[in-house]
Amino acid sequence: MSLPWPTFASWNRIREDERSALSAVLTELLAHGALIGEAGRDHELYLLAREYQRELGEYLSPLNLELVADPDRPIFQLRPVPGDCGLVARFNKAETLLVLTLWRIYHDARMEQTAETVVVTANDIWQRLKLYFQQVDLPAATQLREMLGKLRNRRLVSVQWHEDTDLFGESSVEILPTLARTIPFENAAAWQQQVDLYQSPAAETEAGKDPTP
Repeated sequence: MSLPWPTFASWNRIREDERSALSAVLTELLAHGALIGEAGRDHELYLLAREYQRELGEYLSPLNLELVADPDRPIFQLRPVPGDCGLVARFNKAETLLVLTLWRIYHDARMEQTAETVVVTANDIWQRLKLYFQQVDLPAATQLREMLGKLRNRRLVSVQWHEDTDLFGESSVEILPTLARTIPFENAAAWQQQVDLYQSPAAETEAGKDPTP
């Protein structure tokens, strides 16, 4: 069954032969929080989203979702309005520690170099996780693959798993700019304040919010 196309004025200009692809754009955005159009079909969807960026933004705004275009890469991301958007998921404590670690790796790399991408290994991430949270009970190293898989599904990282499962630590992980916008710390000092909350003996172990739909 096909539901009727929206009748509000701005969407009437969308050609019928583009409507199926535009539906795919919305599905990608709402399912994963971002559309990364770097190759193949995703690039075609990105170009279509760019053409209809205003219409998409107007469609999503009643949900308190802001459509944000990356200035340097072919990426559209949804950013919920804090406190108003009900379409947020939650990270558990272990996932929150991982996201904080990835944010700092990304921040430091971008401060030190002008490279467009930040790529590290799973081993690098694990070592930095242990460095940043020395006073916290960390998840088992074997959980890292599952957590990275979840972040990949949320379009916060891109992962090239090592073909040998025994060498998972050599897997390549690109930290995407979507992650920095998901937890937009103003600077490293603001990040450290959040980290210190987890280092405190009286720190709560409640889940952190993942502000992606």
